[in-house]
Amino acid sequence: MTTLVVTNDFPPRRGGIESFVLSLCQGLAPHVVVYTAAMRGSAAVDETLGWPVVRDPTRILLPTPTVARRVQAAARQFGCDRVVFGAAAPLGLLARGLRGEAAVRRMVGLTHGHEVWWARVPGSRDLLRRIGADVDVLTYVSDFCRRQIAPALDRRTADRMVRLAPGVDCELFQPATGPSPLRTELGIAADQPVVLSASRLVRRKGQDVLLHAWPRVLADHPRAVLLVAGGGPALPRLRLLAARLGVGGSVRFLPGVPWDQMPEVYAAADVFALPCRTRLGGLEPEALGIVFLEAAACGLPVVVGASGGAPETVVDGVTGFVVDPRDPAEVAERIRLLVASPSSATEIGRRGRQQVCSGWSADQAVQTLRTLLELD
Repeated sequence: MTTLVVTNDFPPRRGGIESFVLSLCQGLAPHVVVYTAAMRGSAAVDETLGWPVVRDPTRILLPTPTVARRVQAAARQFGCDRVVFGAAAPLGLLARGLRGEAAVRRMVGLTHGHEVWWARVPGSRDLLRRIGADVDVLTYVSDFCRRQIAPALDRRTADRMVRLAPGVDCELFQPATGPSPLRTELGIAADQPVVLSASRLVRRKGQDVLLHAWPRVLADHPRAVLLVAGGGPALPRLRLLAARLGVGGSVRFLPGVPWDQMPEVYAAADVFALPCRTRLGGLEPEALGIVFLEAAACGLPVVVGASGGAPETVVDGVTGFVVDPRDPAEVAERIRLLVASPSSATEIGRRGRQQVCSGWSADQAVQTLRTLLELD
């Protein structure tokens, strides 16, 4: 039994969804085939994988008749009788043709955060309902997302939705056990407090609010360093903002860090903070935030913005703090508390790791998918 994963969200493209889909594919290997879009640097990535990757000539897969024929051909070529849509909307619109033309027996559509606006906008709402009816199961990454998506579906589809959230490899993401090579490389002393924010640099992630909070942190902890890891369109704007606020000397930007090097980045930090926020009148929330789980697995206390499903990754006051992502003063206050009490921060981080490793493991996510595909 071979599973075809049809997705736009796949390396070398970077992001939480890409990491999630890749980890699921690794769990299904070697009986998996990926059908995805052509991207710069894809050949080098594909050579490292132990399963076939078919790259469509287009840069973004859309459910056009041409793409539908190519996906159906790939399913027949590799004898795929199961299909996973890496993002149900819009690629789940290919489901009907796959079932009819390629004799696929079982199909699962993964939903993330963007289906929230699909569920609320006329037209796309009807398409999402069709997708849900055509696949066997739609998944959701957070209870928040389920509450937003389910009303757009017919009752039968909504009732059979299943939680499938990103999992973390707790063997790969572990607390630091010695001096940090990254601190040494960046010239950061072992006794300097380091706050890390890692994510794609876009407005929704709230790195600008974190920068506005940073002068308040420095007022109490003048030797503190803020690491901002990730790339994205907001990078030039954030650099300018750090300079304008006069904190540029204490902020280090780390653009383009490969996912497999992220454990080293977490190991350099004492606190993780990402005050993500909901934008566009509720159409653009944070679905979950795998970085919060990775950071917690590495023993870091986390400061989470109250957006969408992000608060579900933390037990407020126990494994970290949920903050108003539009209030730099509140963001700063929580960071200052954690930096001021390393022993308390360590205990909060210990509880966070325990929570993630017991309830958010990568193995659990893979097993859930295997069950939905009826592979076991």
